[in-house]
Amino acid sequence: MSEAQELEQLRQSIDSIDRQIQELINQRARCAQQVAEVKEKYAAPGESVIFYRPEREAQVLRNVMARNTGPLPDENMARLFREIMSQCLALEEPLNVAFLGPEGTFTQQAAVKHFGHAVCCHSQVSIGDVFREVESGAANFGVVPVENSTEGVVTHTLDSFFDSNLQICGEVSLRIHHHLMSQDPAQPIERIYSHAQSLGQCRRWLDQHYPDVERIALSSNAEAARRASLEPGSAAIAGEVAADLYQLVVCSANIEDRPDNTTRFLIVGRQATLSSGEDKTSIMVSSRNQPGALYQVLEPFHQAGISLTRIETRPARTGTWNYAFFIDFEGHSDDAVISTVLEQLQQVAADYKWLGSYPKAVL
Repeated sequence: MSEAQELEQLRQSIDSIDRQIQELINQRARCAQQVAEVKEKYAAPGESVIFYRPEREAQVLRNVMARNTGPLPDENMARLFREIMSQCLALEEPLNVAFLGPEGTFTQQAAVKHFGHAVCCHSQVSIGDVFREVESGAANFGVVPVENSTEGVVTHTLDSFFDSNLQICGEVSLRIHHHLMSQDPAQPIERIYSHAQSLGQCRRWLDQHYPDVERIALSSNAEAARRASLEPGSAAIAGEVAADLYQLVVCSANIEDRPDNTTRFLIVGRQATLSSGEDKTSIMVSSRNQPGALYQVLEPFHQAGISLTRIETRPARTGTWNYAFFIDFEGHSDDAVISTVLEQLQQVAADYKWLGSYPKAVL
């Protein structure tokens, strides 16, 4: 058999497999439509039907990765299924998702990574605007950054929970790669625009390569790219999507100081999320201003053997030098051991607020 004949046989096999995949995807889509019909059939009069279930999607993606045998890596296989699920969900109910904009930000990338490309993404000027869009019902969910592995917590996101009744429905971790970009790489750079967090994440690289160039912090990396596209002699630090969007040339790629630079984003919504089997819970507590107050807050977790994944301190709204603690830990509030700990916390804390239980980031 010749090379051409062998290739032709393989191509025919691929075509046959593609037809089977296509039919199976359409079968799945029809099942998704039937799911929507069943939910609407049994909904009480006037009851809002919930089509998107974060815990169910997390379980499906975990199962996809668990049964994957290669050669595609687990994460790549899960991403393919994420897009299939996104398209199927759009047949049930198109989702509107608000994100911290403008277009081209890492937050938009996080939104697409979590929900897929079939959702309608709407950029917002500020984190507060994202919360307001979801609170008003104009958006089903919102996506906001909460912490970076290099620069730490995003305080505006934490502070938004003081006055909001939104719940955390999920989380996304996104590996962040920063690129220096400009209109013309041959032209000397007089100023560099970026978000303050990104400037901090690239500080050592900038000190080494552009120590005397002015650094200007803007509201977002996408805005920095837009500004650089209009001003000769300007450069921006942003992601690849922003470079494509504003037609800039990448002068230096991957300039972040730490190769594992990662940002965590939160999905906020109006609905509670059921247990997925691998969950996290976030709470906000204010301790009384007395000796051992923080110990009293943390002791129930230690006694119950619950792993804390993050604790942050922010000034409370109840007086000077009072503080609120934002605590993330493993488990769901419906778990018996977690429920007991939360009851103990409410007895010792001056103020307590449950922010949500949600699936751990899958991808």
